[in-house]
Amino acid sequence: MEQRHLGRTGLRVSRIGLGTLTWGRDTDEHDAAEQLKAFWDAGGTLVDTADVYGGGEAEYLLGRLMERLVPRQDLVLSTKAGSVPDPDRRTDGSRGHLLAALDASLARLGTDHVDLWQLHAFDPHTPLEESLQALDIAVRSGRARYAGVSNFCGWQLAKAGTWQLGGDRTRLAGAQLEYSLLQRGVEREVLPAAMDLGIGLLPSSPLGRGVLTGKYRGGTPADSRGASETMAPFVEPYLDDAASRIVDAVATAADGLATTPLHVALAWVRDRPGVTAPIVGARTARQLTAALSVEALSLPDEICRALDDVSAPVHRYPDHDWSTL
Repeated sequence: MEQRHLGRTGLRVSRIGLGTLTWGRDTDEHDAAEQLKAFWDAGGTLVDTADVYGGGEAEYLLGRLMERLVPRQDLVLSTKAGSVPDPDRRTDGSRGHLLAALDASLARLGTDHVDLWQLHAFDPHTPLEESLQALDIAVRSGRARYAGVSNFCGWQLAKAGTWQLGGDRTRLAGAQLEYSLLQRGVEREVLPAAMDLGIGLLPSSPLGRGVLTGKYRGGTPADSRGASETMAPFVEPYLDDAASRIVDAVATAADGLATTPLHVALAWVRDRPGVTAPIVGARTARQLTAALSVEALSLPDEICRALDDVSAPVHRYPDHDWSTL
């Protein structure tokens, strides 16, 4: 698998990453092992997790698999901290919480460092400089090699990235946000800020929460996330008429290219300007292998333009030249 630099850094990662959101919850150890082995065999290196995935079980599971299945040095481990299971305060970006969370993550993963450590979300109740200081401490102490953020909007990313370029601070290497043909909101301000600051984008849910595979065109499959009590609210926003038109266009493009809607949707986001590596989560190793086989596909320019047009979000003032509006 092709390797890409993450932002304006020397860190190289596979251009498809493996997500572990469901590990330890919907994905058991056997299925997780098959996924990790298939990913590694395909040349994948970037494995993404977080301290809250499965209540910590995703990190435990990944740590156990690295002990017996895949060498730690062959993987680029990315984890996140800052999300908390508190309905009154969903994020805690305090320096104390973040560093304690990192130490707990390292213990669960069974390693002395992660390659990329990210703030899981912006905390409006903590000064941003305090949260960012935790990233600096983590890198200086050797517990993390590179730092990034996740789920930051445009002004938050611009402020954080600019702050980190000053003084003796760790520049942001990556930003992880949802990005797909069904969710192009990052193009408004996040992606321009990331590209200007040399921060690589790591798209999550690049298949539109599974909808872009076309599996929901005829209804909701019984074994899909959309049929799961816990995941149905996650999928439902992308089952409207606007999304259906985009899914139909992806299916038409796939037919014309003799490939699958999954490959078309994944290749589109993988090769967007500013993108380093989409993070793909799968229920089974078979699904993951199907996604990884996109490596040889590059979409023709005319197909990309058609998909751009059908999925184009409405971005007017002040994103476009005001004099033309």
